[in-house]
Amino acid sequence: MEMPSLCGLMMVSHFSIQAGTRQSQQSEEVLMATKTRVVQRTPFTIATAGWVMACATLALLAAGCKDQSPVPAPVSAASPSDAGAAPVTDQWLGKWNGPEGTFLQITGGNGRYEVTIQNLDGPRTFQAQAAGQQIAFEREGVKESLRATNGAETGMKWLSEKSNCLTVRTGEGYCRD
Repeated sequence: MEMPSLCGLMMVSHFSIQAGTRQSQQSEEVLMATKTRVVQRTPFTIATAGWVMACATLALLAAGCKDQSPVPAPVSAASPSDAGAAPVTDQWLGKWNGPEGTFLQITGGNGRYEVTIQNLDGPRTFQAQAAGQQIAFEREGVKESLRATNGAETGMKWLSEKSNCLTVRTGEGYCRD
């Protein structure tokens, strides 16, 4: 025996509540009947049409559900609303001191820079650009970036008490006095 559909059962339940005891007994018989008999014995009313529409709407909504991941918006160095504003990294222009005579010098602006790093082997200059809240550059084939930190985050005991620093990586940092 074929079982009635969920929407058919919902229609029958609706009519048994509405019609009272006499139709309730008839509805129980209808539940046991095939889908065709449910349609033949149940009067078609506006309420029935409402249940049909509700079932159809739910079916369409369920069919349209998919695992949809939002597509992230591309990240740019400056948003259109900030078209005239300088990147935050422009505030880092100037000289930053490290231990034992080392330093970092940043020149340029508007997101394009020359970064000069003076270490114990002497000064070297790299072309760089703003990358969000960092300055990105390439040194000896390795992509590096400068980021704002405090002295403790540089990983260097000589700078640990400082608060306004730039760090390339742990053990390589520069601060303003």
